[in-house]
Amino acid sequence: MARVRKQPGTREALMQYAPIVVLEPEKHKGKWHEIFGNTQPIQIEVGMGKGKFVSTLARQNPDINYIGIEVIEEVLLDAVKRMNRAEGVPDNLRLVWINASLLEDLFAPGEVDRVYLNFSDPWPKTRHAKRRLTHKGFLDQYAAVLKAEGQVHFKTDNQGLFEFSLNEFSACGWKMQNIQLDMYKKLPEGNVATEYETKFHNQGMPIYRLEAVKPC
Repeated sequence: MARVRKQPGTREALMQYAPIVVLEPEKHKGKWHEIFGNTQPIQIEVGMGKGKFVSTLARQNPDINYIGIEVIEEVLLDAVKRMNRAEGVPDNLRLVWINASLLEDLFAPGEVDRVYLNFSDPWPKTRHAKRRLTHKGFLDQYAAVLKAEGQVHFKTDNQGLFEFSLNEFSACGWKMQNIQLDMYKKLPEGNVATEYETKFHNQGMPIYRLEAVKPC
């Protein structure tokens, strides 16, 4: 992953995009339906990057609420600017700047219906395994906030990360389904491509995908 240079004033700029960018999101734990003003299901993307994926889903599914989560404030600011320059930010989408390791501070148990992980940083060195978004530590976070039978949908171009993820989901008792080693050989219905996905597919690289159901 390319290093993002810190830009002075980014946090102050993000504040100007409230309430789309939710400030002090921990205060809304267990009350996210009040933010959206409805009781629709909530789905989140962890590591939203430029935001194309989650904003497209939000436009396609107005009966679902979406929250895009990004740890790097410069990336989040760029994403919200891109959305505004394009079609604007859908009413059923909110953006949050926070580390994924703090999900239990953000959501009450069972408050989330689905988690999307798209082309996460593979952190290839063994000593960095705990930073991978499919490491047990993160899987436990997802399980804590997901409803019963809630799911994680995961896509990556990195074979090593995919194999690691298969082992982690299995070891943690998640039920895996729709495992694909080359997703574009049988593209899932309604697939929304991320910027990385389009880039890697055009380069002829296989895209790995799976769905994992929260343990009982």
